[in-house]
Amino acid sequence: MKVFSTKSLFFLCSLLLPALAMSQTNTNGSNLTAIPTAVPFLNITPDSRSGAMGDAGVAISPDVNANYWNPSKLAFLTNDNDVSLSYSPWLRQLQPDISLSYLSYAHKVDERNSIGASLRYFNYGTVQLRDANQNDLGTYNPNEFEINGSFARKFGNDFSLALTAGFIHSNLSNSFFATGTGQQAKAGNAVAAGVSFYYNKPLQEFGNDAVFSFGTNMSNIGSKISYSNSGPKYFLPANLKIGAANMINLDDYNQITITLDLNKLLVPTPPIRDANGNIIKGTDDNVSVPAGIFGSFTDAPNGFSEELQEITLSPAIEYWYNQLFAVRAGYFYQNANQGGAHYFTMGVGFKYSGYNFDFSYLAASQQNSPLANTLRFTLIANFGGDKNSNKK
Repeated sequence: MKVFSTKSLFFLCSLLLPALAMSQTNTNGSNLTAIPTAVPFLNITPDSRSGAMGDAGVAISPDVNANYWNPSKLAFLTNDNDVSLSYSPWLRQLQPDISLSYLSYAHKVDERNSIGASLRYFNYGTVQLRDANQNDLGTYNPNEFEINGSFARKFGNDFSLALTAGFIHSNLSNSFFATGTGQQAKAGNAVAAGVSFYYNKPLQEFGNDAVFSFGTNMSNIGSKISYSNSGPKYFLPANLKIGAANMINLDDYNQITITLDLNKLLVPTPPIRDANGNIIKGTDDNVSVPAGIFGSFTDAPNGFSEELQEITLSPAIEYWYNQLFAVRAGYFYQNANQGGAHYFTMGVGFKYSGYNFDFSYLAASQQNSPLANTLRFTLIANFGGDKNSNKK
């Protein structure tokens, strides 16, 4: 029977079988104290702008990458068409050939309506397969991807709503599970949906033009995913993002935005069990998806204080000079009991003739985060004219 190499076991255990996790790091950079889910790549920041702002993006000014952060912001785009391509080498301190790619597109249908689509692809690199006698069985390339589409509509001048639907494919193995059960592994598939809201209010602050924004995005609400015909099913990383941002024009050339995002997984918190598997604290996490979502606010074994620990924080700042050059910085904090990821981020952005280029860098010591020195690159192209120019 085929068995996995050490590298393949790392991925299988940390992503596919959380209960048997052998690695100390999940795909999103958290350690194994984090609440386990399948396909955690769905909650990895894909673009460089928000990657430079501590993973904040729910309420900042709209761009085409709102497909991930808050699809309702698409209704506030002004160009007919926007497309973005992002790329990030990932967890390079652990493995040299892992990467995340993200393609995002938005189309302004009319003054009030927009549609969007995106493709997210996570490549785990090349895995060497060997049998029990260490004979070479060739190589394999595990990967996961998500395709989704969104429809956003503006209601009045200040707020919008959006609906999102997507398909998820997770292909981690072409062999048997390493658990000795003999179950034939297969690719996992799931469907998911989301709903989002965005409020955007121009106002005056200290005698200057300003905009206050607020947004929420509930995403990855969908079917459980399984990697065998009769094996267990795992929750998608259903997620709630809430954010607020305040942008102020200091003068004709200088603009600054301060923002804060809060984030919480909407999946059950595992209970504390004794050596026999009996629950001694908390509630059973073998529940339906709706029960898991609603119960995620009250099911922590250690009560309300632990529920608060499950919320991540992302404060950030963005400065623009003459809408040509941007400097960004932020901080991401996750409680040590709930994953322990924490790091500073920074980056720059440039605009030129309908194109945006953004770059971000994650600053952390390897002891604090396996994501240390992570880079992201994003190119955005705006084309097709400005729908607002047709307003009567």
